[in-house]
Amino acid sequence: MAGNKTLTMIKPGAVKNKHIGAIIDRIEQAGFRIVAIKSLKLSKIAAEEFYQEHRDKPFFGELVEFMSSGPIIAAVLYKDNAVEDFRKLIGSTDPAQAEEGTIRKDFAESKSQNAVHGSDSDESAERECHFFFSTLDYLRVMK
Repeated sequence: MAGNKTLTMIKPGAVKNKHIGAIIDRIEQAGFRIVAIKSLKLSKIAAEEFYQEHRDKPFFGELVEFMSSGPIIAAVLYKDNAVEDFRKLIGSTDPAQAEEGTIRKDFAESKSQNAVHGSDSDESAERECHFFFSTLDYLRVMK
């Protein structure tokens, strides 16, 4: 059974380029409810911890540097089938390969600076939401 929450982060490049409002509008227009949201700057240690499953991949260092380079917006999104629907909305990691009208196609600078993060499974969504938020931050508004 598909879950009903996912995590997104609007990444430093999209924040710097003032795409927050347009990205949030797309998310809401697609039927997602934002049930928790915050702006913060990740330390390198926090970025390393968040992306720990990629530690052995060649892009890990570049990803950590980028994600700790400026402010991000983290949000818990609520909708039936949240993870799968959000992955469709954001498009391919590589904006050059993303479908027209997806968030990454329209707002990403490159594959490594792809505008937004989206959880890739219900299990990841659970872990990622708890990385940024306590259950009390969003549980009451999910009903």
